[in-house]
Amino acid sequence: MRVTYGLRRAAMLRRNQVAFIDSSERRTWGELLERVQRSAGALQNLGLGDGDFVAILMHNNMTYGELNYSVAWAGGVIVPLNTRLAAPEIVFQLNDAGCKAIVVDDSFVPMLDEIKANSDALKHVIYVGSAEPPEGAHEYESLVSAAEPVADADRSYEDLMSIFYTGGTTGRAKGVMLSHTNVVSNALNGLNALQYASGDVYLHVAPMFHLADAGTTFSVTMGGGQHAFIPGFEPEATLKAIQDFNVTHVILVPTMINMVINHPAVKQYDLSSLKVVIYGASPIPEAVLQKAMDTLPCDFIQGYGMTESAQLVTILPSEDHKHPPGSKESVRLKSCGQPIINTEVQIVDENDSLVPTGEVGEVCFRGPNVMQGYLNMPEASAEALKDGWMHSGDVGYMDDDGYLYLVDRAKDMIISGGENIYSTEVETAIYSHPAVLEAAVVGIPHPEWGEAVHAVVVLKPDQDVSVDELIAHCKTQIAGYKTPKSITFESEPLPKSGAGKILKRDLRKPYWEDEDRQVN
Repeated sequence: MRVTYGLRRAAMLRRNQVAFIDSSERRTWGELLERVQRSAGALQNLGLGDGDFVAILMHNNMTYGELNYSVAWAGGVIVPLNTRLAAPEIVFQLNDAGCKAIVVDDSFVPMLDEIKANSDALKHVIYVGSAEPPEGAHEYESLVSAAEPVADADRSYEDLMSIFYTGGTTGRAKGVMLSHTNVVSNALNGLNALQYASGDVYLHVAPMFHLADAGTTFSVTMGGGQHAFIPGFEPEATLKAIQDFNVTHVILVPTMINMVINHPAVKQYDLSSLKVVIYGASPIPEAVLQKAMDTLPCDFIQGYGMTESAQLVTILPSEDHKHPPGSKESVRLKSCGQPIINTEVQIVDENDSLVPTGEVGEVCFRGPNVMQGYLNMPEASAEALKDGWMHSGDVGYMDDDGYLYLVDRAKDMIISGGENIYSTEVETAIYSHPAVLEAAVVGIPHPEWGEAVHAVVVLKPDQDVSVDELIAHCKTQIAGYKTPKSITFESEPLPKSGAGKILKRDLRKPYWEDEDRQVN
């Protein structure tokens, strides 16, 4: 149960096979192993070692893939940062984890002054790019070239491997602590369920800071597959990469699938190498899935999970996408599939008592892939991990065959374009505007993004602010994808419960009353 084992095994069995490839370079497993050993040595030369936190703020690239292993090899803990966050959000996460180093590419150099000025523990900035390094920053390739290979620090089992931040219902992001056991357990599950093998080519197009992609990284390596990298998602660039790299496997969130299959150039590319599209992160509209299965020459597998599960909880396999319409089994397309190996799933009521099959309750799960807890948040950890069961905040039911169906979301969360957005974070940004008296944020159905962020706002007497001005204000506080896409202003106080809590279900109801489930 050590993340570095998969790399060492791949290098031993397939030393001369290609491991990493992008538009300009390729590296074999043997070359990658040597670079990881040198990269780890470079980190140790900077004084980074056992248990130290190293943040990564980059778009997808081969160096990111390399650091997934070299940080662990050096004895450190990797902290992937969401590339869409605003500088204050990044600073909070760096300080919360006490990161001693951050690795950045060209896109984030303009943020460095603000980051360095406000980060308490940060000692080193490591630059990945072709330009001159920013003042005071180390150039990554120079560090690696100058370093000697070092032995694996051999962190394993319950040693902390990574911190992945997820939105917080309390208005602050939560650092999900994943051990080597958590990550390796998930990788083994992915290797089995997602059908990776030697000779397969996985395309890193989903963001590498997201656990959907990051968790898959270790499965692909264990299977001896090949990693192909592009900086990020753009529909035609993704089609071209599938053709040029002979991609066999790719993870796409439903919004990405929709954009790919509706792109006018989709028929112009040779996609015959594609074996499997893995989708998840948010529910997929049935019409989109059906068109995708008609358009793309491959199987489809759905994965349901959370950051807290190191990625996977259930899998809907390819065979459950092929039942004839109207058959008894065809209803399974509306499900998330069945629990993966070594993970138990149960549905409970508000008292944590099991509910009968077919009845709705909160989805809970446990297994070796479930997180250690939230960093620096013992109370939130205890609440989430009651009696060892992770309480997901998702509401659903299971059928007689163990298929899980989601019907709603208990947590105050919106999923837009596959990204988790906690409404409290958005409300905090809105409330920081001096004209705002009351605010509530809800998710409403959106045909492209699944859900969109909508705010309902009451202004203070004699105060005025436009929708555009309030959205612009929010963008100075939080990432652009979290900011409201629409705002309505109300003249009367927002509806409240007897305890004084704003009744968000009442605000959501007009937008969802024609939907057959309350997530989209």
